[in-house]
Amino acid sequence: MINSMTGYGQAQGEIDGAVYAVEVKTVNNRYFKTIIKLPELMAYLEEDIEKLLRNNLSRGTVNYVLRIKDLSSNALFDINEVALKAIIEKLNRAGSAVGIEGAFDIGSLLSLPGIVRPISPDEETAAQTKKAVMDVSKKAIDSLRQMRATEGNFLEAELKEHCRAIGQDLEQIRARSNVVVQEYAKKLRHRVDVLLAEAKLNIDGETLSREVAIYADRSDISEEIARMDSHLQQFVQCFQVNEQAGRRLDFISQEMLREANTIASKTSDGDITRCVVDMKCWIERIKEQIQNVE
Repeated sequence: MINSMTGYGQAQGEIDGAVYAVEVKTVNNRYFKTIIKLPELMAYLEEDIEKLLRNNLSRGTVNYVLRIKDLSSNALFDINEVALKAIIEKLNRAGSAVGIEGAFDIGSLLSLPGIVRPISPDEETAAQTKKAVMDVSKKAIDSLRQMRATEGNFLEAELKEHCRAIGQDLEQIRARSNVVVQEYAKKLRHRVDVLLAEAKLNIDGETLSREVAIYADRSDISEEIARMDSHLQQFVQCFQVNEQAGRRLDFISQEMLREANTIASKTSDGDITRCVVDMKCWIERIKEQIQNVE
């Protein structure tokens, strides 16, 4: 099976009164890229979270967000009481000077720079916090991977349907290619007969046979048909043997388009050309969809 690169997962957990909430979102990207947003208190966990994401996901842009929804009285921050007291005294003096008195919003004062300061946790607290955050992160990643797998199943079904449509067009081309040379020989013979009758000349059959043979060699698409058939088989096999098949599928689809273009360039038959146009439309759909395959 294949996995989509688009997904979303979330989880939360609590330890010692602190509630940690993790959100992980992924979108398609040719490479692996992480965007990790952590509270300042948790900055020391960034490297471990990066490794966890890299070990579970191979491609895509990963947006990881950790939020602390609630904090206990033992939370890892400190209030600069000296600075807060100095600010309140200055505000009181300024208020008295202009004749304004009133209570202060402590919440607004705490948001001022330098009032609330993070403190480094001790070794035991850091270990407990790391375990809690990593456990919640694993649950969020598991939820994300489940969604990516579900999306991958839908993608796989659509891609297989596109391959079946290409296979049907290819069979029509194969059947048509067997009679194109015969029809060309008949048309050439008729055209020559008309011209020779008007000019009262004659031409030997060997010359006609040589001309037909040159056309047959120039318009032979049997190798391209065989390679296209092989590409279709390899494309479908990727679904069974490789969960991280995005790059391989992208390469195979490019080869499929190359073979379709070659077939179009080597034939002037209208029916084959119409089939090639249909094939190229299906291939373009495939190329668009596999941009989202991990």
